Amino acid sequence: MATQYEITGTNAKGISASIERGVAEGALPPGSALPPVRALAERLGVSPGTVAATYKELRGRGIVLTRGRGGTVVAEAPSVASRRPPKVPAGLRDLAGGHPDPAFLPDAAPSVRVSPGARSHRSAPRLPRLEELTRAWYERDGVPCGHVTFAHSALDCVARLLSVELRPGDAVAMEDPGYHHLLDLVPALGLRSVPVAVDDEGIRPDALRAALRAGVRAVICSPRSQNPYGGCFSAQRRDALVEVLAEAPDVLVIENDHAAEIAGAPLHSLTAGGLSRWAQVRTVTKYLGTDLRWAAMACDAITLARHDGRLLLTSGWVSHALQETVASLLTDPATQDLVRRADAAYTLRRRTLLDELARRGIAAHGASGMNVWVPVRDEAAVVNGLRSSGWWVAAGARFRLAAGAGVRVTVAELLPSEAGRFATDFAEALGERQATYGG
Repeated sequence: MATQYEITGTNAKGISASIERGVAEGALPPGSALPPVRALAERLGVSPGTVAATYKELRGRGIVLTRGRGGTVVAEAPSVASRRPPKVPAGLRDLAGGHPDPAFLPDAAPSVRVSPGARSHRSAPRLPRLEELTRAWYERDGVPCGHVTFAHSALDCVARLLSVELRPGDAVAMEDPGYHHLLDLVPALGLRSVPVAVDDEGIRPDALRAALRAGVRAVICSPRSQNPYGGCFSAQRRDALVEVLAEAPDVLVIENDHAAEIAGAPLHSLTAGGLSRWAQVRTVTKYLGTDLRWAAMACDAITLARHDGRLLLTSGWVSHALQETVASLLTDPATQDLVRRADAAYTLRRRTLLDELARRGIAAHGASGMNVWVPVRDEAAVVNGLRSSGWWVAAGARFRLAAGAGVRVTVAELLPSEAGRFATDFAEALGERQATYGG
């Protein structure tokens, strides 16, 4: 335990608040070991049962975890703290944020009518117009659309699904490397992450089978635009994964198709494989506007009932004004033309960078989406080397569980004419790293 922080309290509530305060303030950083139960009980003058109950409650909330003989430690991504990316230093080109190019976002949303009066929409939470558009959207891509609903974002939707389906301590199969917010969300809910390796075709069947045999209760994966690796399911990979999942019909499979319209790749969805428990989540923030916090979900009947039941008990519904805005943009010809141009531009920018890196002998991955993953030996050295050349990229540590080191490059605003210079600077950063660190 960090010696500069002293846990206090005379009962379970007070001890829990003291530990949570230390975590939130950074005095107990991730991985910090908490005192053994009996040692802390003796120091505070309380019973061992009181400390044990405190640790159990903190585990259930995702703040700490127990590592067998390794004792109780602060979770890597505790629910009272988050791993925010470092601020972009002044004067650098930001290729780290994962954000779309503003040039391909609508200039303004259409004006919408605010529902008059103070009344609840719980009896009719979804606008019929947007629900019809959503069903057609899914049907176009071969996703079963018999049951659809809305949420405030992909993360909001996934969090609600996990909270109603799983219990603290349950295991979730997670892409590795994977989306850092999801990697933080799972332990914050008191769940355990089981890493599943990915390649250019998404999660690997052998790694998924190993996770299922380890007892995972849910699987979260991306059928395309996998973040940060860029993988996308081929038809063959989809079929192989469906075959593996048939061995565990009770496992909930959540597909996160977050960049559907700008993925630069067709959809080969697991949901077309006859799964019994499934959900596919889509958002519009990457191509209609980052402030449009709306997500659609197609799913099986049980998942729909559980998700919407919890939604009704909390926020109740997604803003009808927001739904009107999304529906208007989804049917606006100019906006849809802009989305198609964005898809083409991101594909060109991603492929150009991959080609330029390959010409310099640098292996990289980015089969779809707006990110490129470059495996490296020393993330910090490469990030700092590129910084000296005026570029800012994301170190891969935020995206990894057990995967090897790498850096993520967001190509959304990297013009094809700039890709060669960036690739040259990347090669120089690798060369400086080898000269400095010996390989």
